[in-house]
Amino acid sequence: MIIREIVESDIQQMVAIYNHYVETTSVSFEETPINAATLKERIEIVTSAGLPWLVAETNGQIEGYAYAGQWNKRSAYKYTVEPSIYIAVNNIGKGIGKALYTYLLASLKSKGIKNAIGVIALPNPSSIALHESVGFKKVGEFDRIGVKFGQEVSVGYWQLALDA
Repeated sequence: MIIREIVESDIQQMVAIYNHYVETTSVSFEETPINAATLKERIEIVTSAGLPWLVAETNGQIEGYAYAGQWNKRSAYKYTVEPSIYIAVNNIGKGIGKALYTYLLASLKSKGIKNAIGVIALPNPSSIALHESVGFKKVGEFDRIGVKFGQEVSVGYWQLALDA
């Protein structure tokens, strides 16, 4: 497995990975599957801001991806990002998430980013474990803030200081 910056030919596999989460879980609060054009626009926003969008790839197969977008558009938040990570369903639990996250966080730190805010739909013990394994600490929770598949979903917030 290699971790590298995204290229356009990765997008269709990434759409399939993401849409699994949209269609079958509360991990994403998106309710309608996306297409390649939508993902391409999102990638452009992140990368044009100088932030990384990474994939884990083995022999042309995308195993997962990770990126970080701006936490808030107000200028005082310019050193704080919200990372996201999505792993192909057949690769969950194989260490790919931790490898991607470790690489992403190092890249963010090298770019002068000071804080990462992990946003986790709850319950999600595997995502909590992943975040905490790389140093995130829980800092808050909004109770039943979203509704997906007719169920109220809470959201927890984990923070990692990258300049510590």
